[in-house]
Amino acid sequence: MRERPLNHVPKAAMLLLALALAMQIAWSVSRPARQAVAEDLPPTPSLTALRFVSFGEPIALAKGLMLYLQAFDSQPGLTIPFSRLDYDRVEGWLARILQLDPPGQYPLFSASMFYAQGVDESRQRRMLEFIYRKFLDDPNRRWPWLAHAVIAAKHRLKDLPLARKYAQAIRVQAVANEVPYWAREMEIFILQDMNEIDSAKVLISGLLDSGRITDTHEIQFLEKRFKELERKAAGK
Repeated sequence: MRERPLNHVPKAAMLLLALALAMQIAWSVSRPARQAVAEDLPPTPSLTALRFVSFGEPIALAKGLMLYLQAFDSQPGLTIPFSRLDYDRVEGWLARILQLDPPGQYPLFSASMFYAQGVDESRQRRMLEFIYRKFLDDPNRRWPWLAHAVIAAKHRLKDLPLARKYAQAIRVQAVANEVPYWAREMEIFILQDMNEIDSAKVLISGLLDSGRITDTHEIQFLEKRFKELERKAAGK
């Protein structure tokens, strides 16, 4: 079937088409712009329901839920500050994702690097405590995020007792050989910052006498640190 040339189209039809197009443009311009409305993060689904819909692939579902959670601050037409999110629900989602994939590290990474930064102090503390509690469930695998919490407590919150609490937990709980000695010895530096020189010396002596430390370089480092603390104590 051949197409008819445009000049064969009746003028009345062309006029109606032009009028319809003009009306469509006028309506689009005159209607009020749609207001973007922030949605609340929904309540955390039950673990039973999530396992049911995972079809035997809980790790894949956990990764998908993590992407969903992290994208929640970017809704159509909006960028939602973390400070406006319901942290009860944020924490619930992070905990549920960890239940689906216990070896997964990304929920704690997100808690440390995203949800504990750029928000008010109460939310920062909440996320750091969440990391601490989840660290206790699997210390030898989750110690990096508590080490980051030590730094955050010290430098962002200026809370040395809290930093010591986290550092002490790493020293006592994260006992695998794979845990680096710098992480296990963070408490020494926190005690020094707190001017608890005698406590730091006792801690070093205990580490050296425990037999847990076998690396020559680590032993030499602790011995050197002990002598430095002795000199500092003598100079008081």
